[in-house]
Amino acid sequence: MYQILNTLYIMTPNAYAHLENNTLRIDIEREKRLQVPLHHLGAVVCFGNIMISPALMHRCADDGINFVLLDSNGRFKARLESAVSGNILLRQAQYRKAADEQFALAIAQGVIAGKLRNCRQVLLRGAREASDEDDQRELSSAAKYLAIAIRNLPGTDTLDRVRGIEGDAAKVYFSALPYLVRRDIRTFFTMNGRSRRPPRDRFNALLSFLYSMVMNDCRSAIESVGLDPQLGFLHSVRPGRAALALDLMEEFRSILADRLALTLINRGQITERDLQEREGGAVYLQDDARKIVVIAYQERKHEEITHPLLDSKVPFGILPQLQARFLSRTIRGDMDDYIPFVVR
Repeated sequence: MYQILNTLYIMTPNAYAHLENNTLRIDIEREKRLQVPLHHLGAVVCFGNIMISPALMHRCADDGINFVLLDSNGRFKARLESAVSGNILLRQAQYRKAADEQFALAIAQGVIAGKLRNCRQVLLRGAREASDEDDQRELSSAAKYLAIAIRNLPGTDTLDRVRGIEGDAAKVYFSALPYLVRRDIRTFFTMNGRSRRPPRDRFNALLSFLYSMVMNDCRSAIESVGLDPQLGFLHSVRPGRAALALDLMEEFRSILADRLALTLINRGQITERDLQEREGGAVYLQDDARKIVVIAYQERKHEEITHPLLDSKVPFGILPQLQARFLSRTIRGDMDDYIPFVVR
């Protein structure tokens, strides 16, 4: 049995979250709007100007419930977490392995191979379902390029070469994504490659918001198994950067975020009116649209998929946790190679 502890997303401006007995209570304009038992929660994510009582923060720290503070557009601001979990020996092994160039290269190759295979499946599925021959041709061509990139990965001998293959493949992949959008609304969701900080078009704005939630789940998974999220193998180390969480996130971008973004757009759950262009050309999700995306993301996490290593069905939401455990076993030497999650 798998249990997914829920993440509570608080998005209403000036909401007040506080402790009431063994529950988290949310008041808006001094009226109770929600009350959740603490044992149902794994994390609380606050968007924008949310007030939090000190008593609630202390209790969440005691119970191992993480508090994450994001700005209203989903950019990370801060994180409150309890004492570091896990065993110091595992972290020592992680630090040693990060200094081992061949080990770091092998992990990076595995992570990017998983990412590109999952991206390729998104394109191939779109090509099969496309009714327009031009769309089929563009999607198939991009999928072939990714297949070549995957074949070239084992021959790389440095991290920079792995990053180079990933960067070139990502450009091709993102150039093909708009062909998966319905033709009658495609002009509203065009994208000229990946843009962020800030996103410059509607598609990128939706992806950035989803990526922020995937990132939070991957970082929580990394911390829960006792690894240091700051020290990665593929992503370079920078102050304040959760490099290992970014490594783990790569294989989930397309299956947890990109596919969900396309579903929301093509079903009309998110329209051009839900994204607003601001001064300077930045585009952001409107408040109501953020709620739609969060609900859809939570529902997605409860859908089940077959895990190829376990040969059993698991919820999408448990995948980062499982892969973080496989990564920790590889670092300890209990597994010969890290095997990324790949959709069938």
